[in-house]
Amino acid sequence: MAKKTRGVIAAGHQKTAEAGREMLQLGGNAFDAAVAAMLASFVAEPLLTSMAGGGFFLAHTKENKNILFDFFTQTPCQKKLENDVDFFPVGVDFGDAIQTFHIGLGSIAVPGNIKGVFAVHKQLGSLPFHIVASPAIDYAQNGLEISDYQAYCLKILKPIILSSKEARQIYLKDGKLKVAGDILVMPDLAATLTELAAKGSEYFYAGEIAKQIVKDCQNRGGYLTLEDLQNYQVIQREPLAINYRNRTLLTNPPPSSGGILIAFSLALLSQLNFSDIEFGSCLHLRSLIEVMRLTNVARKNGYDAYIYQSNIAEQLLSVDYLSNYAQELNNVVNKWGSTTHISVIDNEGNAASVTTSNGEGSGYMIPGTGIMMNNMLGEEDLNPHGFHQWQENQRISSMMAPTILLKDGKPEIVLGSGGSNRIRTAIFQVISNLIDWQMSITDAVENPRCHWENNLFNIEPGFATESLTNLELPDSTKTLLWQDKNMFFGGVHAVRKTATGVMEGTGDSRRNGVALIAT
Repeated sequence: MAKKTRGVIAAGHQKTAEAGREMLQLGGNAFDAAVAAMLASFVAEPLLTSMAGGGFFLAHTKENKNILFDFFTQTPCQKKLENDVDFFPVGVDFGDAIQTFHIGLGSIAVPGNIKGVFAVHKQLGSLPFHIVASPAIDYAQNGLEISDYQAYCLKILKPIILSSKEARQIYLKDGKLKVAGDILVMPDLAATLTELAAKGSEYFYAGEIAKQIVKDCQNRGGYLTLEDLQNYQVIQREPLAINYRNRTLLTNPPPSSGGILIAFSLALLSQLNFSDIEFGSCLHLRSLIEVMRLTNVARKNGYDAYIYQSNIAEQLLSVDYLSNYAQELNNVVNKWGSTTHISVIDNEGNAASVTTSNGEGSGYMIPGTGIMMNNMLGEEDLNPHGFHQWQENQRISSMMAPTILLKDGKPEIVLGSGGSNRIRTAIFQVISNLIDWQMSITDAVENPRCHWENNLFNIEPGFATESLTNLELPDSTKTLLWQDKNMFFGGVHAVRKTATGVMEGTGDSRRNGVALIAT
């Protein structure tokens, strides 16, 4: 007799996924699996996420409750003169494009990942926390082999790694960056995780670690104070919900931006009938370009200045506001992101979609902890009004958009992505592939993607040459044809429960993703 499937998990690293699968096999639920995977990702994917970063956890429970845990980073309570802040640019080279980020102690926002992990586990988990944390502690103590993808991340983030003495001790071997096949051992991080499992989140936010962070920030050009750390709270929000092709889509609501921009894009896309369009054709690509372009225009005109307005979602998605952009669409068609994602469905009817990030890291690693702090105040897309223009003590607006699609009230698809300002276009293309084109989950994720922004149309290889040759582009648009599939275009890790009850998943090859079934 075949074993019953307990659940499926997709994540950005084999060990991240294994940690979650282990919890499912121990009898835990999707939320235990997701929390264990989150903790494991801090060890297995340390160049993408960190305990000192931030994120979002979207939960659909077997009782049909939908909860969005917002533990993204917060702006500090007090500003300083710009000349007194440690804040400087570095270039990250993707090969086909260079993206500039800003690091230094002045780029650090108040972190939320640790409080988020504990908040989700306390409310939704079923296994003891020390069990959930055990895979991550084991990985950090005994070491993990560096994969090709992690070696690639290490290479392009070299300027940030080399700026920290503590990071150099972890990532260098004989004075050179470690490479694929080398072992990454983090005993300080193992000790920190062990203490956290025993003492709870206050060990980080109010104890000696907090005092060390504050001391270094105040003496070396950072913002954070004990008040910033001790006052940080996880916020529970009602997910943003829209209908798309007879499904209910749940995603991250304002003040974060990614979810509502995906919702806006899908609302525009729903105006189109794909039954007579071929995937990858000129008409399909032009449709995607126009949806991306119009979403950016709508963001600029009706969203960025009103992020913290209480009814902004209703206004942006209202029929009246959408109608002008939908009409324009009909007239036409009739980068790195140090982020990682985890998707889980279990056999009880629970689903978890969680996206976390550390930015690229600030270059500051807390001495004796193995923890690299975030650089969210140095992320261009998180600071649309310009650097140093943030409001004090506000939750930062993020592009992260952990997403769940319900069919007849039950979780059908769980997905999300890393990729900075490409997160929203990666997710909406995969959703369209799954629903409009009825692709398999692997094909939906692995098919080529495109991204239009600031009059530049980035295109992955795989689209028909004829389609690209005959493609009519908006005025002033330039085209960049990438030579290979690249993490620039996101990393969508997705799971699905089919109409026949089969659980399946796929990890995006662009970010070395993995999907595992738990039996």
